[in-house]
Amino acid sequence: METTELVPTNVYTEMTPNPETMKFVTDKILVLDNYIEFKDIESAKVSPLAMELFSFPFVKGVFFMNNFVTVTKDSNTEWMDINTSLKDFIKQYFDEGKPIFEKGFKPTPSAEIKSDPVASSDTEIVSKIKEMLETYIKPAVEMDGGAIQFKSYNAGKVSLLLQGSCSGCPSSTITLKAGIEGLLKRMVPEVTEVVAENE
Repeated sequence: METTELVPTNVYTEMTPNPETMKFVTDKILVLDNYIEFKDIESAKVSPLAMELFSFPFVKGVFFMNNFVTVTKDSNTEWMDINTSLKDFIKQYFDEGKPIFEKGFKPTPSAEIKSDPVASSDTEIVSKIKEMLETYIKPAVEMDGGAIQFKSYNAGKVSLLLQGSCSGCPSSTITLKAGIEGLLKRMVPEVTEVVAENE
């Protein structure tokens, strides 16, 4: 009987703008064209990997997207004390061929990840906003270990959902106001304000 040999996984870390989150990048696709966020161990039951990450007492959040996992820690723990052990744990987990999700589980298809698709019912303003988010903002946010989702537009105000490293990040307000709001106001003059919304 032939046994399939497991190929060792490469894992490296990237800092994010959020001091409490670290991006662990692998050479494997974890979630294709989608993302999933776990804010506590209760919500993580569908993911053996997330459950094991939450078994570290300092882990406060786990976010999977494409080929990376973003881990959020508590504010009392320093990355220099835990970075290597987390990285080694993730590498070993994949090297042993363990599953990311329970058998049969598939993250709910995220229409928004595929590009907050412009719907025929969207106004011209909403279509422009979604296009700007897709082209300029989402790639940058993803590089920082997070995700952004269009929620609504009403009377000049754009509501967005921030996830992963962006969620609860001290600098996300600056990013939202100086970066995203500035860009949208320039490109879509009807926009007067951009706010973050919670799920």
